[in-house]
Amino acid sequence: MTSKKLSVLYWGATVFAALIMGFAGVLFLLRVQAAVTVLDHLRYPLYFANLIGVTRLLGAAAVLLPVPKGLREWAYAGLTFDLLITIFSIPSSGLPLLAIMQPLIILVAVLGSYLCWRKRSSSGGYDVRPRCA
Repeated sequence: MTSKKLSVLYWGATVFAALIMGFAGVLFLLRVQAAVTVLDHLRYPLYFANLIGVTRLLGAAAVLLPVPKGLREWAYAGLTFDLLITIFSIPSSGLPLLAIMQPLIILVAVLGSYLCWRKRSSSGGYDVRPRCA
């Protein structure tokens, strides 16, 4: 895959995922009725709105902004866990299985962004060697 195609894929997936997660974070922090309804359907307590809102905003910012590699890895992990928990909570709360499509699409975008980011990074992969000064 060419560098240009990889960049387009990376930025497309990253901006899509970050905008969706950031926007959702704001909705949860402001406790907009739609966000409160989601919490009710998933049977989460209302105070989760703050936790979900802050973590989604921080995760979206960390994948868009120039941050240290480790922080970006944690942001991708956090967004992935958030979406996986949502996907598994949907059928557990009695909602129709089709309701997992939205978080599943966003999860695919987050994972696509992560994989493209890893491929674009100069190290190319995980460096498991100890670092000495």
